[in-house]
Amino acid sequence: MIGRIAGRIVYHGEDHVLIDVQGVGYVVYCSDRVRVGLPGAGEAAALYTDLLVREDLLQLFGFPTLVEKEWFRLLLSVQGVGAKAALAILGTLGPDGVSRALALGDWTAIKAAKGIGPKTAQRVVNELKDKAPAIMAMGVSDPLGDDPQAASAEVIETSPAPDAPRKAPPRRSSAQAEALSALGNLGYGPSEAAGAVAEAAGAEPEADTAVLIRAALKLLAPKG
Repeated sequence: MIGRIAGRIVYHGEDHVLIDVQGVGYVVYCSDRVRVGLPGAGEAAALYTDLLVREDLLQLFGFPTLVEKEWFRLLLSVQGVGAKAALAILGTLGPDGVSRALALGDWTAIKAAKGIGPKTAQRVVNELKDKAPAIMAMGVSDPLGDDPQAASAEVIETSPAPDAPRKAPPRRSSAQAEALSALGNLGYGPSEAAGAVAEAAGAEPEADTAVLIRAALKLLAPKG
């Protein structure tokens, strides 16, 4: 499986980019949010990728972080969610938004994505809510394009679950992952801890680890 590519962008399409890697052009499908964030034609870029194989079709999908790629793969595991729908959900909410929606059981947030109806949104939440804590704990690696000039043009073949080197995560996502880990160490279950951290992060998006832990503990404290 092609797990990562780095090269120069040839052009932007409506739902994809063409990346030249040492003379070979790769069509990489992306959500609108990811595509808009990529540099223009002639500039260096790198993406984690997932290769979707069908009997009559091969499609390469690109993501700026490993955690976003992981969410894409999990969304595809839900009945009725294809690649287009998975990209729509990620494009609308982003990986943090998907994590928060699932942790809180907020299927209306999932439904906000184009082409996602209420039944599909509820199915996504029901089937993936227990997996949200593990993905949240991954944190989010820095975009591969942070220093594209330093990256040599390459295509890396990986197994379905790559263990690629990762940069330090951004403060916000790192804080959520650390708070989740701390609550787990305190004996809280993954699902309840994830829900509390997601709610706390939604109320204070820029909160650091300590603030998130305190806020989550208040939410988890017995009422009355």
